[in-house]
Amino acid sequence: MEYALWLDFGLFLVTSALFVYVFMSSTITRLHKVYLTFHACLLLWPLSQFAVETTDDPFYQSFYLKIGFAGISVVGVAWTIFAIFLSGSSYVLNRRSMTALAIPTIAVVILILLNPSGLFMKPVGTDYAEREYGPIFWIMVAIQFIYVVLSSALFMRTSRHSAAPRHRRQVQMAVTGMVILAVFALGDTFVNVVIDKQLPTISGLTSFGIMFSVIYFVIAIRRYGVFDVVRIAQVNVVDSMSTGVAVLDEHDVVLETNRVFRRLFDIRTGDRLRIETLLEPLDVEGGVDSFLQAYRGNPPRPAQIEVTFKDNDTFRHVIIHGEPIEAHGVLIGRVLTFQDVSELRSLVESSYRQNEALQQRNRELVEMQAELYAMNQQLERMAITDSLTGCYNRRYLMQQLEHEIMTNIRYNIPFAIFLFDIDLFKSINDIHGHLIGDEVIKHTADTVRRCLRRTDIVARYGGEEFTVYLPHTNRTQALMLAERVRQAVSSSEISTGASGRTVQVTISMGVLAVEESNPDRIDDPKEYLRELFSRVDAALYRAKNGGRNRIVAAD
Repeated sequence: MEYALWLDFGLFLVTSALFVYVFMSSTITRLHKVYLTFHACLLLWPLSQFAVETTDDPFYQSFYLKIGFAGISVVGVAWTIFAIFLSGSSYVLNRRSMTALAIPTIAVVILILLNPSGLFMKPVGTDYAEREYGPIFWIMVAIQFIYVVLSSALFMRTSRHSAAPRHRRQVQMAVTGMVILAVFALGDTFVNVVIDKQLPTISGLTSFGIMFSVIYFVIAIRRYGVFDVVRIAQVNVVDSMSTGVAVLDEHDVVLETNRVFRRLFDIRTGDRLRIETLLEPLDVEGGVDSFLQAYRGNPPRPAQIEVTFKDNDTFRHVIIHGEPIEAHGVLIGRVLTFQDVSELRSLVESSYRQNEALQQRNRELVEMQAELYAMNQQLERMAITDSLTGCYNRRYLMQQLEHEIMTNIRYNIPFAIFLFDIDLFKSINDIHGHLIGDEVIKHTADTVRRCLRRTDIVARYGGEEFTVYLPHTNRTQALMLAERVRQAVSSSEISTGASGRTVQVTISMGVLAVEESNPDRIDDPKEYLRELFSRVDAALYRAKNGGRNRIVAAD
C-alpha cells in the first residue's frame, strides 16, 4: 500500500515537472493552450490516486476517485480538440461544434461526480480501497474510445493528405503518444477491472502510461519543433518587414535587429544605442525636445519623430517610433521602428503638385462655366427679346399668351391687350433718317415701360408696332393705363442731334379688355388668340383713321 502511495505521488511530480517545463520553454499559443489543458487533465489521475491512498475515510476516497476519473473523462475531448488544431482544421471549431464535442464529456463528468445509486462505482467492504464499477464507468470508457477513434481518423486523414514531411512527423508523434497512453489505460482496465478477481491488483498502470506518454510528447515537441514554428514565423515576419526594427533593453543595449535596420545603421546586437546620439547628426523636423521628453519620461510614453539623412547621394526620410516595454509598471526595454517614408513623401509632394495643377484647371473650368452660363443667358435673352428696344419679341409674347389667356379664362380672371404704333413713323425716317427712326422706336418703348406695372408684358409686334399684355386688368383699368401711356409718349421729346432740334411723336392705340368668357367655347387657343388680336388690330385701325394720337376700345 505504501509503495502504491508514493508511486502515484512520484508519477504526479514527474508529470507536473514536465508540464512546467513545456509551459516555461514555449511561446504560448492556442495550440499550447489546448495541449496544456490535455496535460493538466492527465495530472489529475496520479494526484487523485495518491490522495486516495492517504486516507481511510470512504467519503474522501470517493471524492478523490471521482476527481481522478473526471479528469480522465476530460482527456478524450481535450485530446480530440488538440488533434483538430494539430491537423490544421481549427476552422471547424465554433460554438456549435465545441458544444457537440463537449456534451458527452460534461454528461459523464456530472454522472461520475453524482454517482447515482452507485452506478459509477461502489465500495467493496467499508471503503474504496477495493471497488466495483457500474455501467456509468463503461459508458465513460466507451466515450473515451470514441474520442480516440475520432482523433485517430482525423490524424490518418491528415497524414495521408499532408504534403509537408514535418507535419506528417508531428501527426505520427501525436498518434504514438496517444497509443502509449491508451495501451496502459486499457491494460489497467483489463487487469484491475475486468479480471481483477483472477489476478492481483497492479497499481499505477494508468499513471505509468500517463508519465510515459507525456515524456514522449515532451521529447517529440522539442525534437520536431511542434510549437517552435511560431517562434520561427515571428523571426521570419520581423526580418521580412519593410520597417527597420530594433529591440533594446532598459540600458539601451541592442538585443535584436532585423535586416532593414542593419541596412540603415551600422549598429549590431550588443551595441549600445542612445537615441540622442543617433539623432544628433540628422536633420530633424520640428525639433527633438518633445520626442525625448516622451522617450525618456517617467513613465516613458510612445514617441515618434521624422528625420532626414543622406544615403548614397540621396536624401531619405525616416519616421522613428519608440515604444516602451513594461512589466508590472517597470521599464524593461524599448522597441524602435524605423519606417522609410521617402517614397511616400515623394508621392505626397507629386500629388500636391498635381492637386495644385488640378485646382488651377478646376478654376479655369469654373470660369469657363460661368462664361458659358452668361453666354447662354445672353443667347436666351436674344432669343426672346428685341435687340433694339430690349422688349420681348412677338414669338415669345405669343407663347406666353397661349398659356396666360387660357388660365385667365378658366379661372375667370380679367385681362387686357394694347396694340399701338407710332404715328407717321415713315415721315420721321424720311426726314431724319433711319438712325433717328431707331432712336424714336427705342425711346417710345422705354417711355411705355415706365408707365406700366411690373406684371405687364411689353413686346415689339413688328416695325413700329408694340403690344402690351395686362393681366388682372378690367376695361376701366385698361383705358386708364392706355391714356397714361398715350400722354407720356406725346409729352416726350427725342433729340435728333442736329442743332438741338427734337422730335415729338404720338401713338395710336387699340385696347381690348376681356372680363368674362366661356372656356367651353374655346376649342383652339391659337385660333382664339388670333381672333383677339384681329379685334384689337381693328380698334387700332379705327384710331389711326380717326385722326391718330387717340385710343379706341375694341368691341
